[in-house]
Amino acid sequence: MPLVLVVDDEVNILQLLKYNLVKEGFQVIEATNGNDAIKLTGEKTPDLIILDKMLPGMDGFDVLRILKSNRQSASIPVIMLSARDEMLDKVLGLELGADDYITKPFSPRELVARVKVHLRRKQPPVEEEAAKKEVRVNCLLIQPEKYEALLDGVRLELTQKEFELLYLLVANPGRVFTRDSLLEKIWGYDYDRKSRTVDVHIRYLRLKIEKDPANPEYIETVRGVGYRFRETH
Repeated sequence: MPLVLVVDDEVNILQLLKYNLVKEGFQVIEATNGNDAIKLTGEKTPDLIILDKMLPGMDGFDVLRILKSNRQSASIPVIMLSARDEMLDKVLGLELGADDYITKPFSPRELVARVKVHLRRKQPPVEEEAAKKEVRVNCLLIQPEKYEALLDGVRLELTQKEFELLYLLVANPGRVFTRDSLLEKIWGYDYDRKSRTVDVHIRYLRLKIEKDPANPEYIETVRGVGYRFRETH
């Protein structure tokens, strides 16, 4: 039974989310502030975290930054909640490693559906995992069985979505992926087509793997279409 950590200082929101998640077969633990959220994550290792942006003291972005910088919690999917429908907030949340972003007020049914999608993405079928092989390109080594990527032998600190995006591109050198196809393959559902999710994750990947992110050696932009991983000869 998947364990979901819900972090929100509004009691009515906690009760609403817990009721709907438990009804769908999830276990739920709760926190009303950032410090408790970080502590519970370390103690319980939830399968997914629903994290409100506006928290007393340490806000949700600070909590997210700490969770994604910790190897133990970096791969846990995080869905951010916010009462603000501003693109800047969404972009910042994604840049910090959030897997999804939902604006209040929200539909509990939609949120539960997104929770299920992200948990499915976290636990792909055994046969799909078995088909994934280690890939090396120059000094870059991708090890899907470990969910790790090494550059010059040094482990890259990647979020779950960054790793999945990088592996998809590296495993298909020369193939051009549109932004829509990347959204569907990595995020797994009909994400907001106007969002900058893919562009933000590509920019962060370039910062981590390219010597000069402004002139990428690996991840190429195909203007007006999408992205591809450069073929090596």
